[in-house]
Formats: sequence, C-alpha cells, structure tokens
Amino acid sequence: MPELAKAASLADLQTYVRELEIERGFTGNTVERTALLLGEEIGELFKAIRKQAGMPIDANSRVRNVDEELADVLIYVCAMANRFGIDLETAFREKEDLNKNRQWQASSEN
Repeated sequence: MPELAKAASLADLQTYVRELEIERGFTGNTVERTALLLGEEIGELFKAIRKQAGMPIDANSRVRNVDEELADVLIYVCAMANRFGIDLETAFREKEDLNKNRQWQASSEN
C-alpha cells in the first residue's frame, strides 16, 4: 500500500493516487469512465451537503459526510489530471495568474 506523507504536496498527492490506482486495478479506466465517476462523486458531495444542511434526502440513499465526499472528489480530480499528464500545481498556479488579472464582482447572494 502506498504511503502519503503528512505534509504532502499536491504532486505527492497525484503520485499517491497514481499508485493507488495501480494497486486497486483502476489503471484501465478510460478518461471518460473516470470523468463519469468524478461526476457521481460530485453528486454524492451534493447529497452530503444537503444532509448537513438538514434538507430532505432519499431515506434509502447511503450518504456520507462532506469531508469524505470532498476527499473522493479530490482523488478523482487527481486521477483525471494523471490521465491527461497534467501537473495540477502548475495548472493551478497558471490559472491563478490569469485570475489575478480578471475583474471580480461579488454576488449579492454571498
């Protein structure tokens, strides 16, 4: 089983997910399948948020906590980045450099 350091970087997390996928036999998943699984995890995250907010959810639905679902989403984001050969830290920094030059308008709903 791969080990993840306590103070892991984003690159460490991507490597960890790559190793987990090898260990668990998920390396054959296509980009499309991985994207669909990510979408399912996002749906589970939304259900967990509804549950935490006290909103009605399907009584037969197995709903976990927001933190667990966020972790699942992060795992699939790393898996998608790995499939595309994207270094998430570099992508994040480059996107933030673009965002710094944008004009942001706060929503009145915040």
